[in-house]
Amino acid sequence: MVNFRKYISGITVLAAGFLFAQTTVSSVLYSHNTDNSRVLSLPSPVEIVEKAVLSPKDLVDISVNTMMTDPVLKNATWGFVVYDPKSKKIISSYNESTPLVPASTTKLLTTETALSLLGENYRWMTQLEYSGNIDENGVLNGNIYIVGSGDPSLGTNKAGAASYKDIVADFVSGIKNEGIKKVNGDIVIQTALFKGNISRLPENVVWLENNNYYLPAGTTKEINPANEKLIVKKSMTPGSDKKFFYVSPYADQMVYAEKYEGNGTLTTKIPDAPAFLANSFKANLVKSGVAVTGKVTPKITDSSPEIRKKVSVYQSPTLADIVYYTNQRSDNSLAEALLKVVGFYKMGDQTSESGRIVVNNHLKDIAFDVEGLNYIDGSGLSRSNKVTPIAQVKYLSSLMNTKIYKTYFDSLPIGGQSGTLKRMFLTNGNGQVFAKTGTLNKVKTLAGYLKTNTGKTLVFSLMVNNYSGSVDQVKSRMEKIIGPALDL
Repeated sequence: MVNFRKYISGITVLAAGFLFAQTTVSSVLYSHNTDNSRVLSLPSPVEIVEKAVLSPKDLVDISVNTMMTDPVLKNATWGFVVYDPKSKKIISSYNESTPLVPASTTKLLTTETALSLLGENYRWMTQLEYSGNIDENGVLNGNIYIVGSGDPSLGTNKAGAASYKDIVADFVSGIKNEGIKKVNGDIVIQTALFKGNISRLPENVVWLENNNYYLPAGTTKEINPANEKLIVKKSMTPGSDKKFFYVSPYADQMVYAEKYEGNGTLTTKIPDAPAFLANSFKANLVKSGVAVTGKVTPKITDSSPEIRKKVSVYQSPTLADIVYYTNQRSDNSLAEALLKVVGFYKMGDQTSESGRIVVNNHLKDIAFDVEGLNYIDGSGLSRSNKVTPIAQVKYLSSLMNTKIYKTYFDSLPIGGQSGTLKRMFLTNGNGQVFAKTGTLNKVKTLAGYLKTNTGKTLVFSLMVNNYSGSVDQVKSRMEKIIGPALDL
């Protein structure tokens, strides 16, 4: 912390000078002969004294000390660290070893694990294939297969992903290029990755934050809507569809539905991606004149697969593109999908539990400080997530020497310029703060890198839990804490 004896004595030495000059300065600035309509923006005497006497580190410490009594933060639990990755030393800190709720800065762990294990050029493939034979009349006596690989961006337009419409158009064109005019068979959806359609919420997830709904996608086929309790029926914007929210008696899970028909199934806003793609594909085949006698049907496993011919392959955006989109927009669904993907990659199944094991093992492998760590989900929606500020900064520092660092760094929002930091650091720190944000009710966090005015790259973590006041007020305090560090 700051050396207050040095601080006070320095002010004493210069105070007399300022008092001596005050009358003269005042007479010049506020002379009756000057134009009173002009307002001069001059630094205060205290600011001049501080900068003349104190080092940048002292100013950072003073900023931290000031915030301890600030009405917004004085009753909060918060921690801060600014760290020099070259010297491997803490420059300034407060509660650096306190486990805190990290909110969406949890995505820093999820996205880095995915990049490290899968590689930045990893893509998901969705293939169109067919079995059987095509006769002289263009009739396919066999099945058409859509073989998925768990692409989390399928049909979403996220990160440059193609729309369902574009993918379907390509698949229809591929079938016609094969000379197929009729299909005597089914359209089979086959993916071994994400077997279950029910998307269960992680432990203790906050489902309503600042008027944004963070809820599961998929279907609730095995949950009985008769037991669900309707708690919200609200139109998000005038003229928009109604949104239905249910509390499930099954493990107190939240269920989000587009409609409720009371027939044993709730249909969610985001349909099962492979099924939606397959049904759209069938409908467009028929519209284009290619009859299909069979139905759309799933087949998860196939012990005796038919011989098939590949017609077309849709490739997702690269993992680097998806990580960029995930961190810039703090996309929860993509983050949770990445958690499941790394689980499948290492353990052969698609569950969030396997994903958590893989992420935790990866963090241990790279010597992450797991003291106080509790990694529950991929997105940071769970309040059961915990991490310490010092663990975050040492982790981010260690990544600077890895092959994925540039891609990872480039994925972070930039203060005053991009992503979730576009409206922070509009003046001081604009273009110098590269960090992941996190927001839950009464939780605001920020962790990443600083490019200082002296050309250094520093690492920082600032996590505030249970603050008073508004989100904008705590953002303002965060800027005041981090601002002086730009002069280090």
